[in-house]
Amino acid sequence: MGRILAVDDEPDMLSLIKMIIEGYSSHQVTTTNNPLEVAELLAKERFDLIITDLKMPGMDGMELLELAKKSDEGALILMITAFGSLEAAEEAVRQGAFDFINKPFRKEQLLLAIDKAMRWRDMALQNQELKEQLRKE
Repeated sequence: MGRILAVDDEPDMLSLIKMIIEGYSSHQVTTTNNPLEVAELLAKERFDLIITDLKMPGMDGMELLELAKKSDEGALILMITAFGSLEAAEEAVRQGAFDFINKPFRKEQLLLAIDKAMRWRDMALQNQELKEQLRKE
């Protein structure tokens, strides 16, 4: 089970994301339609994955990505965009996003992207634990 933060300026999209994730997985979802609240949320708790829209007023997904990476270098970010240009997606990944999906998306696309990110997180944590064990020996 993971903790997921979903950020989108459209409340209906947040409701959909939360319903899909909590209905078809064991992950818990915290949502906000105000990207300016993200810094406070990240200070309060640790999230295993952040799902964010690319285009939002106040703070766009790229700025949110930068903020999350400053808070936690290993933060996993999944970008969602209706403005699904390949260039924007490539730039997001270059800047450190884990992956991206385009709106409109199918339930299976979202769940697969989340599963892939969580598996990556688990492998990274196991790798870190193994390195620490080797250092102790």
